[in-house]
This record gives sequence, C-alpha cells and structure tokens, in this order.
Amino acid sequence: QVRLVESGGGLVQAGGSLRLSCAASGRTFSGVAMGWFRQAPEKEREFVASMRWANGDTYYGDSVKGRFTVSRDIRKNTVYLQMNSLKPEDTAVYYCAAQSVGAQAYNNWGQGTQVTVSS
Repeated sequence: QVRLVESGGGLVQAGGSLRLSCAASGRTFSGVAMGWFRQAPEKEREFVASMRWANGDTYYGDSVKGRFTVSRDIRKNTVYLQMNSLKPEDTAVYYCAAQSVGAQAYNNWGQGTQVTVSS
C-alpha cells in the first residue's frame, strides 16, 4: 500500500491559480500511474489528470485540458497538479490516486483537499 498525502487546496477567485501536491510515502513509487480526480457535491467523481510513471505520459479530462498540468518530482515521490484559469465549476474535493503494479485500477487514494473557486 502507498500512503498519499495531498496539500495545496484552498480558496481562489475565478481566473486564479493553485498548485496541488501529492506525496507518496514509503518506498520509492514505482507503480503504473498517479492521477488526480475530483468530486463536487452531489456529483460523481470525475477524472482530472494522470501520469504514467514509467514514461511520464500525461492524460487530461476534457474539462481541464489546456488549463491544468500534471507533473512530478521522482526524487520526492511527489506528483503535482498546476491549475490555471480556474473556474467556479472547478470547485470540488480533489483526490490523488495511485495505481500499483498489478492493479487494474487506482487502488491507493489520498484523503482529499478542498478547492473552492469564487466567482
């Protein structure tokens, strides 16, 4: 199991930026991927972005393409989500997730961090 700890959430005005961090504790992460999901009140969990750990390939949900960027620091076992041009509809709890080798889906989750974008 990988313990994931998110940080960086908060309140920002529309058009502003935030950077989320997700640190994986324990051994050096060598799983399949790390990603970000979000869930707004009364809505289903939504895929935001991910990075395949082996080669750094990135993927984004349609609603955030061009505004959000996922990156990593391998030495720090940390993945980041840079969020620019934030909109009120980006308001949600953001969760970091990791997919271990052999797992068919993301099987490690952080506790979540709240992002609130005011209009």
